[in-house]
Amino acid sequence: MDTRRKKKLTFFTIGLIFLLSGIEYAVILPTIWRYLQTLDAAPYFLGLALSAFSLTGLLSGPLFGHWSDRTRTTKKIILFANVFEIVGNFMYFMGYSKWLLLSSRLVAGIGTGAGSSIFGFLTRSTAPEDRATVFAAVMACRQAGLLIGPAFNIFLRLCDFHIGPFVVNKYTAPGLFMCLLWILLQLAVVFMYWDLPPPERVKAKESSTSKSREEENERGLVEDEEEGDDEEKPLMASQELAGSYGSVVTPNSTRDHTSDTSNATVNHISPPSSPMPPESHRSSSPVKNFSVTREFLREEVVVLLAAQFITLFNQTALETMVTPLTQKYFSYGELENSVMYCLCGVEVIAGFLFVRWLSQRVAERVVLAIGLTICNISCVWCLIFLANPLGGFPWQLTEFIIGVFLQVLGLPFVAVAQVSLFSKVTAEKTQDDAGFLI
Repeated sequence: MDTRRKKKLTFFTIGLIFLLSGIEYAVILPTIWRYLQTLDAAPYFLGLALSAFSLTGLLSGPLFGHWSDRTRTTKKIILFANVFEIVGNFMYFMGYSKWLLLSSRLVAGIGTGAGSSIFGFLTRSTAPEDRATVFAAVMACRQAGLLIGPAFNIFLRLCDFHIGPFVVNKYTAPGLFMCLLWILLQLAVVFMYWDLPPPERVKAKESSTSKSREEENERGLVEDEEEGDDEEKPLMASQELAGSYGSVVTPNSTRDHTSDTSNATVNHISPPSSPMPPESHRSSSPVKNFSVTREFLREEVVVLLAAQFITLFNQTALETMVTPLTQKYFSYGELENSVMYCLCGVEVIAGFLFVRWLSQRVAERVVLAIGLTICNISCVWCLIFLANPLGGFPWQLTEFIIGVFLQVLGLPFVAVAQVSLFSKVTAEKTQDDAGFLI
């Protein structure tokens, strides 16, 4: 199989990974609040369950990234991380108690740490000018999962049967469903994912191959010229060159003429190689001179990390409070929340497509500034209207829709620009170790 086909299948598998992560989020999030209520959990358990998933992903991300940075491979890491997703979702399906449910999100969150290795792999295998487009496409796959996920809840909420000692209902079915999907993804990674070499290495290999071919052609031409010269050379040299009849010819003159000719031929065929660098230069390595402080405590890096932290904090806070809020003010159930998440997925996918188009025409820092401006406006709106909703049901619903719309609208701008800029302002060797930050 050629490299181009392997690259397409590998990128397709990466898209499936992010698609399933979005589906898992959209399938579980609309039902987890009611699920915890059936297990007599306190309201704060909703925040614990959602934070547990992100916490273990935060802790496992740098470990997986360091593993990928040391081995320059990601396939084994993805296969290993998916095991935690499978086990965690099966624990969620069991659902004997609120503590088991909390533990299931802790275990499943470990699997999300492989995302740092995947982003590092994408950084190594794409050119800088194409990076924003590739990252936008990968993130759009996750948002497509957020769009498709609520549709699965439409039929998962109809489940009501037993598998041995386990009860399959509208609350436990998402865990079993995601467990089966992650198992299928394991097979896709095994047969459709390859650890591709960086494009620079591929180009260097191709250039060295073409250069060796050119050298062989040049040598062939030189040999042909020498053979032609031998054929045209007379059997005896002229008297002007060899000396007149009866005169004494010194051997040095003939030897000098022959050595000059041979030296010219040798110099023409094999030019002198460049001298070896001194031992001190060869022993020095940029890895030894690398400093984490100089790498991450720079203004541009701190700004990008701060933008990512604030945006994700606002997004997680909104997702945590949106289901209790809709239940309190609008009496929404699982179906209504699923439809809401589906509409948000449509908005985000449209946003990623627009950002992909926009990033090819304006600078990425402009895209980041637009996203942060939208997020600031949404925070001010939510602070004024959602903290204490005003008016009757129509006004409250309108205020809620506008606040959620603005918050979701700014996500694609910040996410794509932040990841792309982060990969350009940091060293390539840190892309895996720092991938959990993006």
